[in-house]
Amino acid sequence: MIRVLVVEDSATMRHHLRESLAADPELQVVGEAIDGGQAVELVGRLRPDVVTMDMMLPTMSGLAATEHIMAEFPTPILVVSSADRQELFSTYNALAAGAVDVLEKPRGDDSDAGWERRLCSAVRMVSRIRVITHPRARLNGRSRAEATPPAPVPAAPAGSALGVVAVGASTGGPGALTQLLRALPAGFRTPVLCVQHIAASEPFAVAFSDWLAGQTGRNVSYATDGMPLRRAAGRVLLAPPDRHMLVADGLIRLNQGPPRHSCRPSVDVLFESVAAENGSSAAGCLLTGMGRDGAEGLLRMRSRGAVTFAQDEASCVVYGMPREAALLGAATYVLPPARIAARLAELAPREGVLP
Repeated sequence: MIRVLVVEDSATMRHHLRESLAADPELQVVGEAIDGGQAVELVGRLRPDVVTMDMMLPTMSGLAATEHIMAEFPTPILVVSSADRQELFSTYNALAAGAVDVLEKPRGDDSDAGWERRLCSAVRMVSRIRVITHPRARLNGRSRAEATPPAPVPAAPAGSALGVVAVGASTGGPGALTQLLRALPAGFRTPVLCVQHIAASEPFAVAFSDWLAGQTGRNVSYATDGMPLRRAAGRVLLAPPDRHMLVADGLIRLNQGPPRHSCRPSVDVLFESVAAENGSSAAGCLLTGMGRDGAEGLLRMRSRGAVTFAQDEASCVVYGMPREAALLGAATYVLPPARIAARLAELAPREGVLP
């Protein structure tokens, strides 16, 4: 039995959540909270397997409650939120603070068909994730990341100047991407192409670029089909919702080819194209996520001379995709996101000119 704590201030929505979860014989609602403070208290007392978390709560917000829970009682959190812009940004902040996934609340239209089934499926999926005390959580006045001295950065290998960075991430990715991009130097000009799996509706996914730009101070946008890679200097380009992103003949291309590992966009599609197109002038980074998308593509990149990175287990929300890459021998280095950024900075052209 998977024990669930429901956090929601609306009595109507709380009833809907309770009834939807009760219909699944594997799920049991063990408590309900109507504000963030009560949520933190109940997590400590009841120790549920999963928390469904609303963002807009009285007294203490869902974001603040998420941060407290992940610092004090690490528990898988599924954010159940609306597509309101303010709430979207709070949702991504919660994902960066350690929440595992997001499900949009019912809209009251045809898109609601099967919502109860999607909720129960998401709760079951989230319950399988082993979460950790999140590095962003404040403990005794400083974060765990600050308390742990960084590992030394290996010496940069000789090779081609860095022409493109390909990044893949899934569950836990918003936080890891933020850490990586923030740690890159301000003058970093090498294009960064990123596939982030977001298991949510298009309004959630579209807002991600604006949120990531605000978090990192970088030029972040969704890729457009046919853009020359050279024009992407100094930019972070994301694969749009439901589109594969790849590089071919010096151009960034988008398509709706078959999903890979049930994913579209797929990290493997991006990595394999970069391996073929850019070879040793590329770097590949596979960050936190469930499943194995990107592991074989990262191996392909390494076989073509690219420098490849997998996020280390200690800093991952979910050590799935990076673990698969490490088992395949696909990663040249296994490092936390900020240390990956330090290596990328060493590899980038000194004058910011693409090779």
